[in-house]
Amino acid sequence: MFQGLSAFPLTPLDETGINEKEFIPLIERLVSAGVDSVGVLGSTGNYAYLTRTQRERVLQLAVQAAGGVPVMTSISALRTLDVLHLAEDAQKAGASAVLFAPVSYQPLTDEEVYHLYEQVTSNLSVPLCVYDNPNTTHFRFSDELHGRIANLPNVAAIKIPGVPAGAEAAGLRIRNLRGLVPSRVALGISGDPSAAAGIKAGCEVWFSVLGGLLPKTCLKLTRLAQAGREEEEGQISSLLEPLWALFRQYGSLRVASAIAQQLGFISEPALPLPLLPLNSSVNEQLTAVLREVAGLESLQN
Repeated sequence: MFQGLSAFPLTPLDETGINEKEFIPLIERLVSAGVDSVGVLGSTGNYAYLTRTQRERVLQLAVQAAGGVPVMTSISALRTLDVLHLAEDAQKAGASAVLFAPVSYQPLTDEEVYHLYEQVTSNLSVPLCVYDNPNTTHFRFSDELHGRIANLPNVAAIKIPGVPAGAEAAGLRIRNLRGLVPSRVALGISGDPSAAAGIKAGCEVWFSVLGGLLPKTCLKLTRLAQAGREEEEGQISSLLEPLWALFRQYGSLRVASAIAQQLGFISEPALPLPLLPLNSSVNEQLTAVLREVAGLESLQN
């Protein structure tokens, strides 16, 4: 399942709970667009703010709405015991794979992270994607640690942050990591702004926040990058750059929530307190960008 576009939708919610009526259509839009897989309960899916029961319910809804399209879900949590419980829930609910980042209140050592993945993978019957997300976890994987973890059973992919700027530097980054990771383990790019660069450098999959909102556009960008059609890919990337600039400045969750609300996918910002929506000035900037981007989305076949 680790190829092409893996689209990560929001989890619409407020302080009273999950809005299931708004969540299901988000999944159905992704399926209709033809995404290669769906990733629920990622960082933009608000997993860290939900209870175990809520996370299980979201996954159940996603698997049902996906209609056979592979669904991956996060099992990240502060304690190993909780991670193991979430992994058990994910497998029972029909997840095709699990996504796991080493989140922790206390800073973790390399050995602690290795043993964490060792324990989790020994209790899995589905593939695991290692989530390298230093901005959230404050843990930085070395390529050597990635190589050790990638040799554990059931590890099938690594979700890395953005690649360095420039084709040569991006290619070197991926080649260095690939040299330490078994060929059976897919490499995927996470940072939306460098998605096309990551794919061209050798990543097999784009784990995309924007793909959870504008799947046709992101799927088109993925296919063009995979085919090496740089001029056409560059046109779409240039169009999306103002949107990604907002991602960088205000965080993908806040911006994705605002996009979903402006496009009528959700009724209220899907932000758990204490997170606050974008202010009116930034929302106006976003509206101007979406006039062009939403038009591109509606024109894709």
